[in-house]
Amino acid sequence: MPNHKKIDKTDVKILELLQQDSRITTAQLSEELSLSTSPCWRRVKQLEDTKIIKGYGVLLDRKKINLGVMVFIRVSIDSHSEKEAKKFEEEVTALDYVVACYSIGGDADFLLQVVSPDLDTYAEFSMSIIRRLPGIKEMQSMFVLKEIKPFIGFPVKPSQ
Repeated sequence: MPNHKKIDKTDVKILELLQQDSRITTAQLSEELSLSTSPCWRRVKQLEDTKIIKGYGVLLDRKKINLGVMVFIRVSIDSHSEKEAKKFEEEVTALDYVVACYSIGGDADFLLQVVSPDLDTYAEFSMSIIRRLPGIKEMQSMFVLKEIKPFIGFPVKPSQ
């Protein structure tokens, strides 16, 4: 099966509903879409097969699981060799408090999203773990004061 699929309005609705509640049943989906269950199931399966749907998950309230601090860290590395960047990526991927890492353009090389129970724990983590990752030249922490619009899903539009 090809990995590219045109997304139509029905697919958009399926993706929106699944992003809102990944536990929605095929029967509930088909009712929302005014579609019988078999074609609805086939559409979801095709979205999975083409990797548009990469998996299913749960959104957690980080504060209720004792992760009250969120920080974005801009990181610049010394060497821009592929080997050094790969080593940094491997090590940062293994860190539990790093919940996302992006290679970025601009005046930094990476952007890390980090969570922590409190400021003291973050300070210890940033100074003894992050600061010691291979090749770090510079890092800048930006503390989240208030989440205005946390990530809950991607905007989905039909393919052109």
